[in-house]
Amino acid sequence: MKRLSKLTLLLMTAASMTACGKVGERSSLPIPQQPTASTSENAADTNTEELTTAADTTTTAAAAATDGSETVTEASAEVQEAPSVGDADYAPAPVQYDIPGLTYINGILIANKSYSLPADFNPGIDATCQAQFNKLASAAAQQGLNIYFSSGFRSYDYQAQIYNNYVARDGQAVADTYSARPGYSEHQTGLAIDVNQIDDSFIGTPEAIWLENHCHEFGFILRYPQGKQSITGYQYESWHIRYVGTDLSYAIHNSGLTLEEYFGIDSYYHE
Repeated sequence: MKRLSKLTLLLMTAASMTACGKVGERSSLPIPQQPTASTSENAADTNTEELTTAADTTTTAAAAATDGSETVTEASAEVQEAPSVGDADYAPAPVQYDIPGLTYINGILIANKSYSLPADFNPGIDATCQAQFNKLASAAAQQGLNIYFSSGFRSYDYQAQIYNNYVARDGQAVADTYSARPGYSEHQTGLAIDVNQIDDSFIGTPEAIWLENHCHEFGFILRYPQGKQSITGYQYESWHIRYVGTDLSYAIHNSGLTLEEYFGIDSYYHE
């Protein structure tokens, strides 16, 4: 793997927008089987005409790093460089949809507590995301590890079932720390995958440690890292990865930032 001698972090600024969000679920309650995805799926309560277009809500703001960014400390003297286009390990950025109500920043679909998705947005699992996960699982297997797909795309209605079950059991305040409200689920983007045991028993396993250290090599980021709960809005989820492509996954991994910190956005329900 090639190495860089310096890393210049890009500080991204996102304008205030309406639309996107979600998280991987802690699943001590069984997750009900999801019905087959249908592009005609819609929720009657959602008035998509009130949502702005993806073009209007897209922000591509890249600012140069500030003064100290050129100074490289010993700890960060060497960082991994993302594979280039044409490299066998290169993973492209996810496909973009020209659909009203979606929020993109620098070409990345944003999905968290601040940015919702239309109820009828029903893309299914992204094909490139699935292919890259297969490569990830194969690479882990070569190391004697078993990383397998547990949960991927979830429709608005399916997420509503999951979330309402958790609220009934734990109350809304607690459920909101580990489960997304319908319309705010990152799984609804088709770009999020939960692996293995979808609960805290996965934390600290060899598979979890390998996933955190290597998922960026396949275009994924660990979406909800330890110690970032107040930023992401969700508890530490060692099993939840999000596909962004290697151009961004390496940059975020090397920076040590969450998606919210990297793009300069928040994640809380604006009520």
